[in-house]
Amino acid sequence: MVRGIAQTLLGAVVLAAITLLLPAVAHAEARTVAVLQGLDKVTARISEISVEIGVAVTFGTLEVTVQACHKKPPEEPPESTVFLEIREKRRDEPVELLFSGWMFASTPGLSALEHPVYDIWVLDCINSQENSESNG
Repeated sequence: MVRGIAQTLLGAVVLAAITLLLPAVAHAEARTVAVLQGLDKVTARISEISVEIGVAVTFGTLEVTVQACHKKPPEEPPESTVFLEIREKRRDEPVELLFSGWMFASTPGLSALEHPVYDIWVLDCINSQENSESNG
C-alpha cells in the first residue's frame, strides 16, 4: 500500500516537472542556421561563422557541426540555444571530440569550449533565407 502511494506521488512529481518545463521548450522555434562567433587567440581575429544544421564547417583546426538550433520568439526573453559538436583535426593525429552539448547565447560561459587557441560562442539562430538576405 505504502509503495503504491509512493509510486503515485513520484509519478505526480515527475508529471508536474515535465509540465513546468514543456512551455519553455515549446515556445522555442527550430531554425536552420546557427550564427556563431569564433576567436583565434593567437591572431586576435574574430570571425562570424554561419553553420547549417548537419553541415561541418572548419574554423582553424576545429570542425564545427550543429545538430539543433532553437530561438525564442520576440515576445519571450531573448535566447538562442544550439546543440553542437566541435572536433579538432590536426595533421597526422586522430580527430578529437572537444565539445558536444548545448551552448546558450545569453550565457556563453555556462557551457563553453575550452581550448588554448580558439573560443567559439553562439550569437543567434536564423533560417537560411535570413542568412542569404543579410549577406546579399
